[in-house]
Amino acid sequence: MSEAKVAGERFCLYDTAAVQAVLDRMAAQAATFLAGEADPLLLGILRRGLPLAEMLQTRLKAKHGLDVPCYGLRLKRYADDLTLLHPETELTENAEFSARDLSRATVLVVDDVLYEGHSLARVLAYLSRRGAPTVRIAVLADRCVAALPIRANIVGVKLQIAAGDVVECNVPPYEDALKIELLRPARA
Repeated sequence: MSEAKVAGERFCLYDTAAVQAVLDRMAAQAATFLAGEADPLLLGILRRGLPLAEMLQTRLKAKHGLDVPCYGLRLKRYADDLTLLHPETELTENAEFSARDLSRATVLVVDDVLYEGHSLARVLAYLSRRGAPTVRIAVLADRCVAALPIRANIVGVKLQIAAGDVVECNVPPYEDALKIELLRPARA
């Protein structure tokens, strides 16, 4: 189910096979953080972070023997083209996740792109208020320009690109094919 794309030039940086290999590596790293923990869980940031978390969940079970539950959390600050939608990051709780006791949890937060860090800072504050003792972050792509002191523990790829360019992680079911593209938006 593809949606309308922002106008501009697109360059495929990682095709489906390359992203699959990146996810395999990320799952191996996640296994080292989650194996042996009392209450490990994955928390995918909606939209694209949740299907990425589910892909990691599948790999953790199939390749590392870890059966880790996965939840979604709705968080919104930017539109897909990085237009600021909300001055404060908007967080909407998931009823099933908000009912869960996190006092012994090791939470691996999964998102598609680490950009300025505002969204992940909001998630970390939320999880801290909920009492999660250990929180780690996994991102498919890190732009290496975080404005806040936020870093990911697991990074699929690091991309240092021009300030006006956009990293687009295409993740089914939101796009047809799994890939990472660079968008150079059309200038008005």
